[in-house]
Amino acid sequence: MIDVIKGWFEKHFSDPQAIILVSFLVLGAILILYLGKILTPVLASVVIAYVLEGLVKKISLCGAPRFVSFLICYALFITALALILFGLIPLVISQLSQLISDFPKILDKVQQLILTIPERYPMLDAREIEKMLGNFSSELVGVGQQLVSVSLSSAVDVFTVLVYLVVVPLLVFFLLKDKEKILQWFRRFVPEDRSLAYSVWKEVDVKMGNYIRGKMLEIVIVGVATFIPLKYMGMNYAATMSLLVGLSVIIPYVGAVAVTIPVAMIAWFQWGASSDFVYLMIAYLVVQFLDGNILVPLLFSEVVNMHPAAIIIAVLFFGGMWGVWGVFFAIPLATLVQAVINSWPSIQKTTEA
Repeated sequence: MIDVIKGWFEKHFSDPQAIILVSFLVLGAILILYLGKILTPVLASVVIAYVLEGLVKKISLCGAPRFVSFLICYALFITALALILFGLIPLVISQLSQLISDFPKILDKVQQLILTIPERYPMLDAREIEKMLGNFSSELVGVGQQLVSVSLSSAVDVFTVLVYLVVVPLLVFFLLKDKEKILQWFRRFVPEDRSLAYSVWKEVDVKMGNYIRGKMLEIVIVGVATFIPLKYMGMNYAATMSLLVGLSVIIPYVGAVAVTIPVAMIAWFQWGASSDFVYLMIAYLVVQFLDGNILVPLLFSEVVNMHPAAIIIAVLFFGGMWGVWGVFFAIPLATLVQAVINSWPSIQKTTEA
């Protein structure tokens, strides 16, 4: 048994480059796993700077100096941040407050609907209906209490959010402005012979950058495309529902199904089984169809080349480890794993043989 383990280890880890690559991956995982909460503003800044760097390069290719390209991209980032802070967030908070205040009415409407079930379906046991009503009511009351507690706890975290709003833009500014200086400083602490790690990163860099930029663009497009019909038809909480639909694209396959439930429920509570409800659901499903069959293939045709089962497993695994960050970066991290496997020395030798 020992000889088998020793032979396997020598086969896969005899190359010093493999040890260096594993060390990088383990160190990065440890930092995120144990210091993720502390480093949240730093991680957010790195992601934003990484996304903006792609735009900086594209503007620079048009002939503009890097500093000018950097200023243009940073100005766009600050403008987008201001629109979110002073436009979208106050509207969503107002609608969430309205949803919490309307929650007793929604609960009463659900109870009335359940009470009409024995009249429509006499074969059902009335006692079972009453029991179901009691359980459902207690569950909804629990949900309402959770909504209130979340709103109160979020108010306590206002100071933390304000700190992030100052720290993150500053970090993004310096990460973009002094990119080469920062990278040169990091190179001092890594071995000079890092060709394997560099080849893996070169393969992942293009896919990861395109995926993150494409996913952010998809969130905006899907959110706006959903908001237009919801607002036009006068649906309650249109901005909040559109934001949820936009963010749902972060979770492949599962997100679209999960977010359809609150959209349909709120539309039904507002209009009942009417033509307005049908028209709104048709418009919503059209947006989902266009996203899945046109927008996603256009944005990610050359980025994600993995089986759907592998994507779902990656979302569950990395989401369980790192929460929201893990869900967002599940596909890029799965791409990283795939690139490491493809570039591993022993696998390359076996393929060449």
